[in-house]
Amino acid sequence: MNVRRSAAALAASAVLCVGAAPAALAAPSPSAPPAPVIPSGLFGKKDPTYDGVWRQSFALLAQHTVGVQPAKEAVDWLVGQQCAGGGFASFRADAGAACDDKTMFDTNATAMAVQALKALGGQDAAVKKGVDWLKSVQNEDGGWAFVPGTPSEGNSTSLVISALAVAGEKPADVKSKAGKSAYEGLLAFQLGCAAEPAADRGAFGYQPGPDGKLPANADATAAAVLAGLGRGAVVSPAAADTPAAALTCPATGSADPAGAAQGAAGYLAETLKKDGHLMAVTPGADQPTADTGNTADAVIALAAAGHKQSAAGALEWLKTNSAEWAKDSPAALGTLVLAAHATGTDPKAFGGTDLVTALNATGPASKTAETKADKAEESEKSEKSDDSGSNVWWIVGAGLAAGMGIGVLLSGRRKKNQL
Repeated sequence: MNVRRSAAALAASAVLCVGAAPAALAAPSPSAPPAPVIPSGLFGKKDPTYDGVWRQSFALLAQHTVGVQPAKEAVDWLVGQQCAGGGFASFRADAGAACDDKTMFDTNATAMAVQALKALGGQDAAVKKGVDWLKSVQNEDGGWAFVPGTPSEGNSTSLVISALAVAGEKPADVKSKAGKSAYEGLLAFQLGCAAEPAADRGAFGYQPGPDGKLPANADATAAAVLAGLGRGAVVSPAAADTPAAALTCPATGSADPAGAAQGAAGYLAETLKKDGHLMAVTPGADQPTADTGNTADAVIALAAAGHKQSAAGALEWLKTNSAEWAKDSPAALGTLVLAAHATGTDPKAFGGTDLVTALNATGPASKTAETKADKAEESEKSEKSDDSGSNVWWIVGAGLAAGMGIGVLLSGRRKKNQL
């Protein structure tokens, strides 16, 4: 998750800087940029420029997974972000304006929107348009880039494959103009038996570095496990539980996406053993720090691969250490809800936090909540109506009783009610 959002910010920043450079040189402005306007249907209160569609998709997907019916305005907002051609940008402040050649399309946002809209149902047209657009921007090597037209990378390729699989496509049959399948594009990013150090074998990389070598990347690896298994972000708890195993070396036979996914799961499980969580080097930091987002992604990936026990330590670490990271963050809370779901954990009692309530609080009131409120109001009206009806019958009964010669008793009751 960290790599995806960083890539979005860097890509967008590059474009913004190029466009703003002449003005900045001519007349630097000391004033701070205006605070972003948060649409009413959007989850979260922070600037959505780089993650609006991404966080909305995770929030809606998580709500649906735990039986919460999202608010109509939240679903409408997501659908409204889609461009006519089917792709999504990270965020469009003016969704009424047509997308053009200046629109910075985002394959990651599109892939997650496809997953969310497919899960919600009733959005077949939007899902198909999204799938068709993703196919149209496939690179010749079979993979995908974060920004179409740039070199493929392991993370985006994995996310797109997962979206295609969730939408009912067969990734092996999705091929580029050069005849390369989506899975061929994905497997090119796996560090095989020749990888050094040997501990990196089975991992997936994001992109080769300046030296041409492909370093292991936890974010790409977790995403690749789901892609290789043909799964999306929503993972139901597996009936069986087996320990994760390292990539089998020397490799035999042809490349197999599911086998590659299991090798990647083995890498994640082994990496998690050291600290119980993944580590990452954040920009500006001298030392690696705990990577909460990718640890949650790894838990989902291991659960999808059938290795719940291998994810147990990381899951417990998340319960204790994820609260601050996830605070008021729809994407983070949504990811934790999905991690809880994948492992059969109660998301309403996750390390003392009710993730569902916390997630719901970051966006518009869900239909589930509205229904409960409506029922409560109806119940209250019904009780008042019953009380009113009782009063009417009491008066009628009192009259009858008086006619039967028990006026003294009724008089006593009236006095008692007046006290």
